[in-house]
Amino acid sequence: MLAAVLAVLGACCYAVGAKLQHEAVRPRRGDASASPSLRVLVRCPRWWAGLAVLGVATALHVGALWLAPVTVVQPLGVTAVLVSAVWGLRARRAHLTTTMGLALVAVVAGAGMFALLAARVTEPTQVTAAAQLWAGLLVSLAVLGCSGLAVLLRGRGRFLVQAVGAGIAYGCMPVLIRAASEEFTSNGVSAALGGTLGGLTLAGLAGCWLSQRALAAGPPEVTLACLTVVDPFVAVVLGVGVLGEAPGLSLATVVAGLACWTLAVVGVLQLSRATPFPHLTPGRQSPGRSSTRQEYVMHNAHPRPQTIVIGADTFPPDVNGAANFAQRLAEGLSGRGHDVHVICPATEAGAGTIMEKGITVHRLASHRTPFHPTFRVCLPWQVARSTARLLEVIRPDVVHIQSHFGVCRSLATAARRRGIPVVATNHFMPENLLGYTRLPARLAGAACRFAWRDLVRVFHRARVVTAPTPRAVQLLHDNGLASPAQAVSCGLDLERFAQPTKNHDEAGTRVLFVGRLDEEKNVHELLHALALLPRHLDVRGEIVGKGSCRRALEDLADELGIRDRVTFHGLVSDQEVLDAYARCDIFCMPGTAELQSLATLEAMAAGKPVVAADAMALPHLVHPGRNGYLFPPGDVRALADRLMELLDDPAARRRMGEAGREIVTEHDIHRTLATFEALYLHAAGHPAAKTTLPLPLPTSAMESEHDEYAARSGRR
Repeated sequence: MLAAVLAVLGACCYAVGAKLQHEAVRPRRGDASASPSLRVLVRCPRWWAGLAVLGVATALHVGALWLAPVTVVQPLGVTAVLVSAVWGLRARRAHLTTTMGLALVAVVAGAGMFALLAARVTEPTQVTAAAQLWAGLLVSLAVLGCSGLAVLLRGRGRFLVQAVGAGIAYGCMPVLIRAASEEFTSNGVSAALGGTLGGLTLAGLAGCWLSQRALAAGPPEVTLACLTVVDPFVAVVLGVGVLGEAPGLSLATVVAGLACWTLAVVGVLQLSRATPFPHLTPGRQSPGRSSTRQEYVMHNAHPRPQTIVIGADTFPPDVNGAANFAQRLAEGLSGRGHDVHVICPATEAGAGTIMEKGITVHRLASHRTPFHPTFRVCLPWQVARSTARLLEVIRPDVVHIQSHFGVCRSLATAARRRGIPVVATNHFMPENLLGYTRLPARLAGAACRFAWRDLVRVFHRARVVTAPTPRAVQLLHDNGLASPAQAVSCGLDLERFAQPTKNHDEAGTRVLFVGRLDEEKNVHELLHALALLPRHLDVRGEIVGKGSCRRALEDLADELGIRDRVTFHGLVSDQEVLDAYARCDIFCMPGTAELQSLATLEAMAAGKPVVAADAMALPHLVHPGRNGYLFPPGDVRALADRLMELLDDPAARRRMGEAGREIVTEHDIHRTLATFEALYLHAAGHPAAKTTLPLPLPTSAMESEHDEYAARSGRR
């Protein structure tokens, strides 16, 4: 009776220990290759707790075997599968189905009867050195075969092979334990004993390694079922075939034993089908074979709180639209109760992790670039391990990448391997980056096509793809993105820009430009247009921002004779930008490469009419005659004419400014944050996403700059 009690207690401890280690080693959603590294595990209290409980379970099992024969202990040991299955059902808030019930009965009955038959027909024999070598060789080949096969398989197949490999390794241990006991009894401490203990250690480590990976890839009840079925079978096969423990074995007993074991195997397979694998990555399917996409199970039915990783290849103190959007998104999500982590390149200060405004920012080792004085890059092969390790520790519900470069590329790869949903947002146009390289036109075109293909390859790893505007979405599709993409506004804090117009001290009217002073912004067109305006109108230009063309633009203003009417402010503070919007009369955006213009949206929120180039995303924002005018790109005369129409009509300026405020309301930052929350759930396959996704989605974004490599202004 005491042995029975110890056996049942040991089985319960096995179930508890397996559950604890499963929780410690499994990612949020990952395949069998996604178990954390040993360095991560040794810092995990839950893993140590599971290991301690498994140690207690082993001690109880050994005590039971010392008090009673295996025919009593082994059948009771399979109750670990029952306890683990019941625990799993309670954790999933599910009911026991007929399929699962029959599978459990098959496992318990098959494994129990096999153990009874084996115990009745086998008799212990001496374990010779030759028998040890044969047993070790056979088990080593089987374990290596399972490990190699696991590399080729995915999903449930990989999990089952790893669990079987663990069972094979553990099945060899009884033979080696007996051999060590006999050797120590006969000869005490000897070289032979050391070899046996070495083999025993290797078998234990192999079993532990494979079982940890199995626990990372599938439910603990199925892992325990595999071990319960495979472990005794391997021990019996080695005993009968290698040690000769059943000299009088009859064919009928063999058939009966194989039938019982087959019943248990069928039960394990049915149990694996009946038990959800919510964090397994679906395996690759052969061409022509259909597959049902397994959905990631979000831990929270409500969009918050979630654990979110934002990957950014540019982040403040970088000054550009993509960096600003990543920061605004992270701060906004954190303010809505989410646990937000940003992974980005390090600054000159070096790599490390810091807290900034409630956000955990992880900065990775980075390098300077010859293309831009402040932008830094992370090489994928240098940060791949860092990003994978961070995902193991953070275990996010979703990864949101902002580009396809070093950091985001590595994050997308690591997240996909672990089955973590990836959302990708594009702010990038290769054409703008190539402007810094000064490549010949033909080489620049080839480089541009390559860059788009590279971007699409990375974005194909995402479950949800977004871009700031419908035009930006169309660009992705035109350049090879096959999966659907959505236009989602990057969001604007409308209240911040809704301030009254300030009266400037000087007479006349003011035309404002805010942005990077680089070629694609075409600020020279604005200067030429200002030069065409009659001098008696006293029109003044204000240029906010810096860039590679500033010196050339200042020289151009001198050549045109308007230097006294144009102010180059350079980098300015947030408040100074707000003041510039407040005191200007017209905002001008002559740029032709805007995936979406933050500065234009800000000017609209400030109630200013806009004159913009009829190119890229700007026509989504500027409605001719309602909130401003469009002009053909490069047509300086048309730009001057549009400015004149507004300069001559103060009432139209006021009316168009108010219309701009109405149009920009769809870009409210709170709507954007709610949209991304819903998209994260949608990427995870959560049904709540259907009801929480705001409809219609915003069709344009507030972030001005798509270029991740160039500063647009001095705002931080």
